[in-house]
Amino acid sequence: MRILALDGALRRASVGVVVDHAVIAARQREGDRGQAGFLPAAAASVLAEAQLAPMQLDLIAVTVGPGSFTGIRAALSLAHGIGLGLDRPVVGVTVGEAMAEGLPYLGGRRLWVATDSRRGRVFLERGHEIEAARLDALPRPPYPVAVAGDAAIEVAARLAAGDCDVVLTDVRALCPRLVALAAIARWAGQRPPRPAQPLYVDPPAVSLPADGAPPTPHPAHD
Repeated sequence: MRILALDGALRRASVGVVVDHAVIAARQREGDRGQAGFLPAAAASVLAEAQLAPMQLDLIAVTVGPGSFTGIRAALSLAHGIGLGLDRPVVGVTVGEAMAEGLPYLGGRRLWVATDSRRGRVFLERGHEIEAARLDALPRPPYPVAVAGDAAIEVAARLAAGDCDVVLTDVRALCPRLVALAAIARWAGQRPPRPAQPLYVDPPAVSLPADGAPPTPHPAHD
């Protein structure tokens, strides 16, 4: 399969063309902002490098979260725009599902994927369960765990300090190949269905005043 893989959920955004499980071309960018500009330009660049016309793509793979609100929206908007224009399927995967593709052998340990929420908390993805947790109030696993994700070092250290049976994996970020592999598994029915829509763990950080008047607009920040 020829897949365009997009990830804007994490601080390191990535775009790549994956053909038959191999990355043909890829671009990455570090930063909390700028995904909306980076992703479309990177998509055009990797397609050109791979010498693929957009119509030659079979599938668009994209991460749905958890992670950056802005990055998730930017990646999904681009994925759906390309999919609609080309009449190609758009398959969404979570950050944890993609990282699990890079850790197939955990020796009986369960995988916890910890994503930094940049609010003194992390998003914890444990199988089908996804929640936000404070770093000083992490759930205590009753089983051996392996931790991945961009907040894995901090989470693993805190669990180890609490005498939990934990190991730190070397998977911190995503690459297009992992996103593509997770999307192939979902497309083939090996993962439960999930719509390619944003996965927001936290509710919007906006509330109406007591008088019911609309709040004053402010610039959005992740």
